[in-house]
Amino acid sequence: MVFKVYFQEKVTEVPVRESTNSIYIEADTEGEVRLKLKDRPYNIEYINPLQGAYLEYEKQSVNYKVLEI
Repeated sequence: MVFKVYFQEKVTEVPVRESTNSIYIEADTEGEVRLKLKDRPYNIEYINPLQGAYLEYEKQSVNYKVLEI
């Protein structure tokens, strides 16, 4: 399954919409996503599982690239 992770670049940053970034990660569970990102200094805001039509919509985005971690 592919997950879209919304995050801030630094753990100390307060979540602000204008500075939120996102990445796509393939994993089986949300917990596995968190384990894959634990060595990065991200302040994870939200992890969204992508399925069906929503996944197809995201695939059309120019920023869609699943990270291999």
